[in-house]
Amino acid sequence: MKLNERGLLVVISGPSGVGKGTVRRALFQMPHHDLVYSVSMTTRPPRPGEVEGVDYYFVDKETFLQRIKENKFLEWAEFVGNYYGTPRDKVDEQLDKGKEVVLEIEVEGALQVRKQMKEAVFIFLVPPGKKALYERLVSRGTESIDLINRRMKKAESEFLLAHKYDYIVVNDDVNNAADRIMAIIRAEHAKTERTIHNYIKMIGEK
Repeated sequence: MKLNERGLLVVISGPSGVGKGTVRRALFQMPHHDLVYSVSMTTRPPRPGEVEGVDYYFVDKETFLQRIKENKFLEWAEFVGNYYGTPRDKVDEQLDKGKEVVLEIEVEGALQVRKQMKEAVFIFLVPPGKKALYERLVSRGTESIDLINRRMKKAESEFLLAHKYDYIVVNDDVNNAADRIMAIIRAEHAKTERTIHNYIKMIGEK
């Protein structure tokens, strides 16, 4: 019996290059889960093959800015002239269904979410060492050494924010990291503060 009927918002965050996307995909490949991925909203046009409501929710700039005014995002940011954000209503809809909503996001966005969703579970994904992070960024082969060095400098400042998260998971192996995150989700469902009201109701039944 699941005492906590409402789902959990699970925020997976960490420095660029730490492997957030890879770990999240491994997590979703695990059997017997109620995970759903939090789809972002954006003002950028769809790319070939992208599907509305699967890859992104595509809206115009006017609609996005209006949603900001109405506080309808858990977090949002502007990047290269386009806006991106996490729609609060879509997340709540899935949580009410008892789903575990996984939000894979940069550190700055995670801290925005933390201010609005105190009950969410915040997981800080870290590399086994700075050298490993540097090697991962280089192995991508998509950025200049100058940009990689800037990302490393940013990562060093983000490491100092680890205390703002509930858990730290080392991504030494993708499947191991996914296993640890799944164990965290299961443990969170058993926390007294999440289950006590339903437990009292259950033991009071005749």
